[in-house]
Amino acid sequence: MAYLNSVGRMPAEWYPHEACLVAWPHAEAYWQGDLVAAQVEFAALCRAIDEPLHILVPAAHMRAARAALAGCDATFHEIPTGDIWVRDTGPVYVHTPDGGRSGQVFQFNGWGGSYLLEHDPDVAARALRSLGHAGQYFPFVLEGGAIEVDDVGTCLTSRQCMLNENRNGGWATDDVFRALSTALGIRKLIWVDQGLINDHTDGHIDTLARFVGPAHVVCMHPQESDPNRDVLLAIRTALEGQVDAIGRPIRVTSIGSPGAVYDAEGALMPASYVNFYIANHRVVVPQYGSVYDREAIEGLAALFPDREVVGVSARAILTGGGAFHCITQQIPKDSPGWR
Repeated sequence: MAYLNSVGRMPAEWYPHEACLVAWPHAEAYWQGDLVAAQVEFAALCRAIDEPLHILVPAAHMRAARAALAGCDATFHEIPTGDIWVRDTGPVYVHTPDGGRSGQVFQFNGWGGSYLLEHDPDVAARALRSLGHAGQYFPFVLEGGAIEVDDVGTCLTSRQCMLNENRNGGWATDDVFRALSTALGIRKLIWVDQGLINDHTDGHIDTLARFVGPAHVVCMHPQESDPNRDVLLAIRTALEGQVDAIGRPIRVTSIGSPGAVYDAEGALMPASYVNFYIANHRVVVPQYGSVYDREAIEGLAALFPDREVVGVSARAILTGGGAFHCITQQIPKDSPGWR
């Protein structure tokens, strides 16, 4: 598989944002009784994000969305969506060599065929047209939650997702590197193996480990009797001793996990505190009603001394399979120049 040289580089999430892209929750059948609660949590997230919002809303739900989000600094775009998971269905932005930006568009196959929601494969292209942003298309499957980048082209990802036969069947690690290098300017990949139990994304990295600054990664350590104990310990082991794309030793910090979080039917959910969103002046952390919620906010506050760290309930949103990073996509400001 051959790719051309890179056409841009994805900036770290802490780079200044022009806005945040989100999508209104609306699919009654998908939420199975939790739709209203998910909408309440979504609105609270929007109010916590301290940057302008671009909100994708199907025509039939525009009135409800506008009413729920009254007072937000929001622009509404009439675009059909499967639902709210724009981290995976929306464009992934890079800085281009001319100092601008491009929204990269990839194939989307419903998380390896797990959830094929109508309209989702077209969300990225439609959003770029409505926003008036330039974009480029790449003919391979990629979800934004499967990758996590820093400021110099280092990328974290998981084998369970990126090497899964249900995405780009037959890919090896070299194929992943070439594809991400071309589309997103990745210079180095750091791999972990498995994701959380019952994660239908097949181990998205944004529930496992995140960059919190240059050469600094946060992951989670397990609480007592945590069902994900072995997974979380293996992730830390995989990250320790790594260096980034320019040779800087990577510091690994861990915060406590939420422990076991169950849905109304008693099924374990893939709850994660590292599925936070880094906004311009805040970090918004999902809360699950766990006894460890406050501890997570305090632990992350120590890692973001230049931002306010706030907690917002995400338990209802989690019933759909993810949390705040999964339902947001940052739109970076133009780059001051390629380097």
